[in-house]
Amino acid sequence: MRTYIYIDGFNFYYLAVKKTPYKWLDFKSLFVKLLGQNHDISAIKYYTALVSGIKDPQQPIRQQIYLNALQTYIPELSVHYGSFLTNKKWMPLVNPISNTKFVEVIKTDEKGSDVNLAVHLVNDAWKNYYDCAVIVSNDSDLYEAMRIVKDELNKLIGLIILPRGNPSVSLLNCANFKKAIRNNLLKNSQLPDPIPNTNINKPATW
Repeated sequence: MRTYIYIDGFNFYYLAVKKTPYKWLDFKSLFVKLLGQNHDISAIKYYTALVSGIKDPQQPIRQQIYLNALQTYIPELSVHYGSFLTNKKWMPLVNPISNTKFVEVIKTDEKGSDVNLAVHLVNDAWKNYYDCAVIVSNDSDLYEAMRIVKDELNKLIGLIILPRGNPSVSLLNCANFKKAIRNNLLKNSQLPDPIPNTNINKPATW
């Protein structure tokens, strides 16, 4: 079964690997183990945005090293970029202090990844690139794209349930099958360090 995998990178990071030692993840190895022999993984599409490094100047360097490692080691994987928008914004306080009800904050939003994922999901189905699409996200905004692919283009939809956070009920109801990622699977699906025939190493303090 020709299978395409669509990964919401930031959703995956926060709900699966943040504050774990498993960030140096080999997505091909992970999904071969998780999905089994019935799935021929033809493409892995990874949706993310380049971080700014405002809070941590080393963060963009670590991110770029990891993206280089993924694209070098996994030929089926491609990276698709959204963007970050940072703005000053007045926000209400949960517990106002004296006469202060609002404070000015720096608000950063990641834009484009969910839209890119949804558009590619439908377009790839329409072009008959896959028989099965596996969605790695908990974003309920993807529901309509998944529904179109399943109900109107007659493709199988798999949903990956991430270790932290409650899975979206609407996405669960739309999927033909679900698979859960456990920490032990993350542990056993790490990239080699260094990446063979390169000087790409896992960041020491990641």
